[in-house]
Amino acid sequence: MWDTLAANLPHLNAALNLIATIFLALGLYYIKNGRAKIHKQMMLRAFGVSMLFLLCYLFHKFALYQSTGEFNRRFPEDAPDAARYTYLSILIPHILLAIAVPFLALRAIYLAKNGRIVAHKKLVRFAYPIWMYVSVTGVLVYLML
Repeated sequence: MWDTLAANLPHLNAALNLIATIFLALGLYYIKNGRAKIHKQMMLRAFGVSMLFLLCYLFHKFALYQSTGEFNRRFPEDAPDAARYTYLSILIPHILLAIAVPFLALRAIYLAKNGRIVAHKKLVRFAYPIWMYVSVTGVLVYLML
């Protein structure tokens, strides 16, 4: 069972990242077009999908450990150095920024929910690109592995 989960959860995780990316893009589209209510729905969906991703990601790490004794798969040793450096140049900022996303998203939701739209806009000017970067690079990391 653990082998099956370890092998297949990355596919689900990549799909969840892709869905979150789509919701994020739609959220931006709708707010730019003055459709705040639909924007709110898209952003809350993006948040929900991202939280589901986080749970599945952590479960995958547990399943991988149960299956292999390690929490991560190693980048192929026989891969060219350029591929390894490219992978790491995407992975390292992805991980560091991914740590911040739940906190930034929760704060943005809190501000919007409490009608603090000016503060919300100020925060999402940098929080949104970070969240989008993390979602997109999550899919890229999956494809590279």
